[in-house]
Amino acid sequence: MTTPASPSRWQQGWRLARRLFAYEVGMWRSLYRWVLRRPLVAEDGGAAFGYAKAMTPVIWVFIIISAIEIPAVDLLLPWESARLALAFVGVYGLAWMIGLLAMVKVHPHLVVPSGLRLRHAATITLSIPWANVASVSTRNRSLPASRTFQYEQTADGTVMSVVILSQTNVDVVLREPTVFQLPKGPTEPVTHVRVWADDPKALVAAAREHLTRSGAPAA
Repeated sequence: MTTPASPSRWQQGWRLARRLFAYEVGMWRSLYRWVLRRPLVAEDGGAAFGYAKAMTPVIWVFIIISAIEIPAVDLLLPWESARLALAFVGVYGLAWMIGLLAMVKVHPHLVVPSGLRLRHAATITLSIPWANVASVSTRNRSLPASRTFQYEQTADGTVMSVVILSQTNVDVVLREPTVFQLPKGPTEPVTHVRVWADDPKALVAAAREHLTRSGAPAA
């Protein structure tokens, strides 16, 4: 059997550039919606659940530091051209940090009549129809690493955790192994999805209500 050829460096670079461009566009769109108070509208009968409460103070710290750096650099550097260049970089970085906060604010998790929409910022949405949801429950978990997506092999299948500050508190058990599309490409088939929500009990209660309405048993 022939092994598929690995992507070239050019192809890898192009894919990375596309991901960065999509992230940048998502950031500016989110900032626009947040500033003008135009959140994304859920389906009728749906509800939104945030996940950014724990990370918001951390982002604000970086925003404040970025804001302080702009006048500080202007005072410390004697060269006007360098001051202007670094001022541009500083203002852009400040806008980027505010945009990051906007992304997690205007793209909450959604519990809607058609299923779950589990999100992280503007570029990631895990869509799970109720027919594929076996159960939804709350459980606080701490993970050893801080990266956003983490995988774990268990006796029941592959667990995918979407982590906020190394934690999750909502467990979604799937009826069938499912592949999700992420910016870096498709995941491996997963049987459990774990995420963080600011109000996990309310999210789980809403999800179980929709499971009951859909005719699927809620564990």
